[in-house]
Amino acid sequence: MNESEQHSVQADLVAVLVAVTAGQPRILTTRAGRTLPAGPFTANHRSLQASLRAWVETQTHHPLGYVEQLYTFADRDRSQEVGMRAISISYLALTRELDGAVADVAQPGWQDWYRYFPWEDWREGEPPVMAAQILPGLKAWSENASDNVARSARWQRVSMTFGLEGNEWNEELVLQRYELLFEAGLVPEAWRDGVAAPAGCLVAGAAMSNDHRRILATGIARLRAKIKYRPVVFELMPPEFSLLQLQQAVEALAGRGLHKQNFRRQIEQQALVEETGQMVMGTAGRPAKLFRFRRNVMLERAIAGNKLPLARTA
Repeated sequence: MNESEQHSVQADLVAVLVAVTAGQPRILTTRAGRTLPAGPFTANHRSLQASLRAWVETQTHHPLGYVEQLYTFADRDRSQEVGMRAISISYLALTRELDGAVADVAQPGWQDWYRYFPWEDWREGEPPVMAAQILPGLKAWSENASDNVARSARWQRVSMTFGLEGNEWNEELVLQRYELLFEAGLVPEAWRDGVAAPAGCLVAGAAMSNDHRRILATGIARLRAKIKYRPVVFELMPPEFSLLQLQQAVEALAGRGLHKQNFRRQIEQQALVEETGQMVMGTAGRPAKLFRFRRNVMLERAIAGNKLPLARTA
């Protein structure tokens, strides 16, 4: 790379910014939900993460909690103008959505992340889009392979990725499922790259510009894995919360229903929370205790075990 090329690189930050509001997982978007927030790295900050924090906090008016880098993309087709090479650095960040009652503060474009991945929400069992669209589309794609060996290999990938034929649904395989749908031509983003879609097949779920839905899938997968061994979910909770609210937040992120008693036992055994002495009106009109996260002693402590206490499904 010559000297002129060295000065033609632009670093852009792309944020997967997550909140949980009223028991739903939310992401910050721009351009009417078509893109994730993105902006240039500015040299007046000491690091990329400091630049991200300043930029996002200006937009949301909330301090960020947990932040981690996802991936860096440096493909030549990311160039934005002649002679300019764009490097996009993606981050996962956690915050809380603004209360709609806050005056004189413009609300950013928060969206339910299942708007983009409806097949990932298994809280109430298998989502209808699986049987109605995904499985027929992937079956047609598998059968369209060149020979029996290729057809078998394709269907094996489908079964393992989407939890079919004895394989368990793995909530962490968000990116693999999206990329398989992309390869099969079942999402509109693939059509932009010239991938042919099987006849009559279109999977529900809002498309995003560029590769932002792939970046979002990466962020969701990372967070779903992270909540199993590090208490980052508390970054998304208000200062005081009930155990039901905490469970609903974890379920929202994981896309799975949890076993109530086992979940509470896990939280209590790990001493992750403490009672505040306050009560709030809970379900069925019964008061529920309020808790707070024991941040001073649990900041770096991991939640024991590698599995969520999932509820049994029929």
